Amino acid sequence: MTFVACTHDAHAAAILALFNEAILHSTALYDYQPRPPESMTEWFRTKAAHGFPVIGAEDDSGQLAGFATYGVFRAGAGYRHTAEHSIYIHKAFRGQGLGLALMGRLIEAAARNRIHTLIGVLDAGNTASIALHEKLGFTLAGTLKEAGFKFDRWLDVRFYQRILQSP
Repeated sequence: MTFVACTHDAHAAAILALFNEAILHSTALYDYQPRPPESMTEWFRTKAAHGFPVIGAEDDSGQLAGFATYGVFRAGAGYRHTAEHSIYIHKAFRGQGLGLALMGRLIEAAARNRIHTLIGVLDAGNTASIALHEKLGFTLAGTLKEAGFKFDRWLDVRFYQRILQSP
């Protein structure tokens, strides 16, 4: 795998495909409708405006195997050192350690960028993501019962937190 800084031109379509697969087939995103291609322009613009990295992993053929990023956790100046992160792995590349590798790079970037706390907002039934976060030193900060609704059922949301050694 080659790790790259994702760009709109090179990666928007692949990232959109990962988002839409998650929307349609999982509880990783609580959206109901696939996102349109034009949504990626604003998504990348927001990342760039705030200096938020989008770290991708490409296979030998240049296919995006996954990506990790972070963004605003909550509005307000007092939250500027806290970020909510996301990680998506293409189904063909899951279970190969790519999540650990991407998250490791994202954690390093966050610390360099003066992020003090990373927050993962996970569906309580997403055991693979929970295991990944716990392996990376994230701890359960709380559970919101029945905070989401998708696929005709109520879903619990878990917040996982890791304090970083930021400069």
